[in-house]
Amino acid sequence: MGPSTDFIAAVQEPSSGVAIGLAEGPGTLGALILGLVEGLTEFLPVSSTGHLIVTNRFLGQSDPTYEVAIQAGAITAIAVLYWRRLVDALRTVFSGVTSGGRVNLLFLLVVGAIPAAVLGLFLDDLIESVLFGAATVATTMVIGGFLLLYLESWLARRGGGAGDSGVELERMTLRHALAIGLFQCLALIPGTSRSGATIAGAMVVGLRRTAAAEFSFLVGLPILYGACALKAMKDWERISGPLLEDFLIGAGASFVTALIIVGPFVRYLKRHTFRPFAWYRIVAGLALAGMILAGRIPAS
Repeated sequence: MGPSTDFIAAVQEPSSGVAIGLAEGPGTLGALILGLVEGLTEFLPVSSTGHLIVTNRFLGQSDPTYEVAIQAGAITAIAVLYWRRLVDALRTVFSGVTSGGRVNLLFLLVVGAIPAAVLGLFLDDLIESVLFGAATVATTMVIGGFLLLYLESWLARRGGGAGDSGVELERMTLRHALAIGLFQCLALIPGTSRSGATIAGAMVVGLRRTAAAEFSFLVGLPILYGACALKAMKDWERISGPLLEDFLIGAGASFVTALIIVGPFVRYLKRHTFRPFAWYRIVAGLALAGMILAGRIPAS
């Protein structure tokens, strides 16, 4: 997906009459809306990419580069919120000091990021050309919702329903991180939800809810920064030129929104389950499927 006039040119979607294109960007208002959507949904198990794809369709755009690039703002919020933990881990790496045989957090993040990073690097163009569409989002939203409901039922049978019991983040092993990383590969399919896949995977392997969420946030640092860098390199002409102002607006909005969302979400998980998010996914996915069938929004 190199920077070219064909890539930038608008394409008319005949089934909906909506101009779906990559012209100069979403504009100031569109960038602000997309940034708010990204910051609100990136760390909830509802799929930020899916919401961005659908929101962009309503704005008359289809721009995978922009939809990925503004994630830089949201993930930077995690770097700010968890900077002390990251700095402590960095100090431990250089000093060679370990506490109680614990695995350094940075090692855990690298191991957790590798599976999706490698798979995403090879499948990026295929995913973008085939799966970046509203029909994929509608399907994965519904399936993901039912899988979250099943996860909660499974946890309840094991005695790990509502509440926050299990392995702490500080007690994670490399095996935990690798298993979570494999779950994260599911999120390469738009609409699946990276946070949903990693949190669910972490809980399956025994992490407590809050630890699962926090590791999901942190393992997004290498994954999302890497994805943003890949998009920037592949389409640098637009990112550094006509898309720059809109990118800064969207990334800034997603940064501020994510700062506000993360804390309350972690506190919520201490006493509640993912069932409300599961039902939201199912209802939203079915509503989106209905709009696609009615011709209100293009399927691809």
